[in-house]
Amino acid sequence: MTESGRWAPGSPILWRYRENGSGGGYHICRPVTVVEDTGELLAVWMAPGTECVRPVLADGTPVHAEPLGTRYTKPRTVQTARWSGTGVLKLARPGEPWSVWLFWERDWRFKNWYVNLEEPRARWVGGVDSEDHFLDISVRPDRSWRWHDEDEFTEAQRAGLMDAAQARKVRDAGEAVIEVIHAWGRPFSDGWQSWRPDPVWPVPVLPDDWDRTPAHVSS
Repeated sequence: MTESGRWAPGSPILWRYRENGSGGGYHICRPVTVVEDTGELLAVWMAPGTECVRPVLADGTPVHAEPLGTRYTKPRTVQTARWSGTGVLKLARPGEPWSVWLFWERDWRFKNWYVNLEEPRARWVGGVDSEDHFLDISVRPDRSWRWHDEDEFTEAQRAGLMDAAQARKVRDAGEAVIEVIHAWGRPFSDGWQSWRPDPVWPVPVLPDDWDRTPAHVSS
């Protein structure tokens, strides 16, 4: 991080998510490379094959293989795994309760935007931290959109991971994104579909202390 508190393009950082509802530690960690870091936007690239941390059930069962009714109540742990498929470009504006991810096919044919509703990111010297809010929105190249994971959003509330007031804020944030989509505002209108990573960038390494508790410096 520079004296201005920004990361230079090409810098490796961590993009992490805290556990929901418990005030506990981190259960998702993805090493990424900074594309752009300004007062208006943080853009990062997660390369194919990146070693990441993800949550699993205590017996090793993948979270999404567990029936919805017990998905958020059974004990969990974390494991490392390589990111499969193509890389992901993540775009986040300071203070906004969502980030926008871009996906491509293997031939760099643009696939879609994916809006991840989440806590505004807190910055620290090694990366950014957030908390996922379950509900998401996908946007196709023809500008059509749809909600995702509404069943998980409802179940998370039933399991006590989110109260009614927070759920209302999350739904309101999603409605705000939909207004941006209808107006075709930023970042959808910014042409990031044509962006490509610098071929000399190495794949960032997952550090042993990926879950250390930092002193956050800003949002």
